[in-house]
Amino acid sequence: MNIILLGPPGSGKGTQASFLKEQYGLMHLSTGEMLRKEIAKETELGLQAKEMVDSGQFISDEIIINMISQKLDEPDYRVGVILDGFPRTVKQVTALEDMLTDKGLSLDHVIELQVDESALVKRIAGRFHCASCNAAYNEFFKVPYEPGVCDVCGGHEFKRRPDDSVEKVKTRLRLYHEETAPILPYYVGKGILKKVDGLQDMTKVSEDIRKIIEKA
Repeated sequence: MNIILLGPPGSGKGTQASFLKEQYGLMHLSTGEMLRKEIAKETELGLQAKEMVDSGQFISDEIIINMISQKLDEPDYRVGVILDGFPRTVKQVTALEDMLTDKGLSLDHVIELQVDESALVKRIAGRFHCASCNAAYNEFFKVPYEPGVCDVCGGHEFKRRPDDSVEKVKTRLRLYHEETAPILPYYVGKGILKKVDGLQDMTKVSEDIRKIIEKA
């Protein structure tokens, strides 16, 4: 079973991909995570990606398509994948169709996580994490019980992702509408696009996704 999770940045795709991985034994293929690893290793690809991420842009189609194709050829991924963050553009949709056909694979579900954008900006721009244990917080929704002290490990240093500023979040949302939203009618036409309210409690979102899959 192969699934695409769609939705703007911060809509909860990563959280729901983790649920699907545990529930159905699928592999989680996150383009964002793949790129962050390349950036951390400071590879040539990582340096190119960092420049684009820091300016709030999406990574070029060619880079992403090649990364995805290589991963799908690995034996572990033949059990089925959750595509998180791909495809983002009409060109990537076409490339994915060709890629799956060439590899003898098919696409079973496309699930869009819908969110209110004003709430989404707060969700993303407000998030930060403990530098020691990586526990997640949000200045609007979930702050440490004791200000400046991590609830989990007692650490005093916190960090934010550099691309989580309000300005960059709004840029990413604009790019999502310009580049990714136009792919939705294609999957509507194929009859495999389903929509879920992504601002519900994450367990309710997971339950709605489970119902979609098991009904099919």
